Amino acid sequence: MAIHDWSLGFYQMTSSEITRKAKSNLAFALNVLPKERRDDMVVFYAFCRVIDDIADEESRPVPQRKAELAQWRVGLTEGFSAPDDFQQEVVAMQKKYQIPQELMIAIIDGCDMDTAPQRFQTWEELQGYTWKVACAVGLISLKLFGASHPQSEIYAVHLGHALQLTNILRDVAEDIENGHRIYLPLADLEKFDYSEDDLVDRKYDDRFIALMSFETERCAALYEQARASLPAEDRKALVCAEVMREIYHTVLTQMRADKFRVFEKRYSLSKFRKMAILAKYMIS
Repeated sequence: MAIHDWSLGFYQMTSSEITRKAKSNLAFALNVLPKERRDDMVVFYAFCRVIDDIADEESRPVPQRKAELAQWRVGLTEGFSAPDDFQQEVVAMQKKYQIPQELMIAIIDGCDMDTAPQRFQTWEELQGYTWKVACAVGLISLKLFGASHPQSEIYAVHLGHALQLTNILRDVAEDIENGHRIYLPLADLEKFDYSEDDLVDRKYDDRFIALMSFETERCAALYEQARASLPAEDRKALVCAEVMREIYHTVLTQMRADKFRVFEKRYSLSKFRKMAILAKYMIS
């Protein structure tokens, strides 16, 4: 299938339709934002969703996926030669909030990494990836949320790493099935005498539980660092981010309490539980 033909399914949808179809926690959390900021965040989220889906579309050859990601890079840095409606929305959003090109490109580069099976030797190496696919998203979101305190950038980076690490822990089995992707640092696997083959074979034992507990402690510390670095001046502007923090932190706690049975189930919160979290922040 030609790149353009495959993309058309996305670009014929509005950014609102893309966001609604994704049914993600972020799309849910956007409900706390004022309408104009929510509409702009919907455009940005749709951009992230489209870029991520281009990279993850296993039915298409890798060169085609990389070529389309490259088209987005060129379009955002040099201008689209014939932008469609969605691309025009993205460019307008970028100009409206003066979003640095390098942050938009970082998201594309991070998703581009997912076109091939991933391996990260250390936590520091993994952070290079999570910064692109999550922290850059957070730093851009600060502008759309209306946060202006310099310390909010520290908050966004800690929270970005925490959210992405939570996703990695939750999606261990799904990533193995999707091209044998392993995001857990290999040095951490070695620390607990748990191998890549063990992970591929879905070996659930004390070693796996110890490994996941270790990563969860790291992740919980990142959530606490984010919470502690949230400046009072931007507390109202960052309500959406705080809803995300609590939803994902609750999922992390849920996994730990259930001893990380990620090979059997995919952890998530019920709509009622998410509504309760949303309501708490809307009335606070």
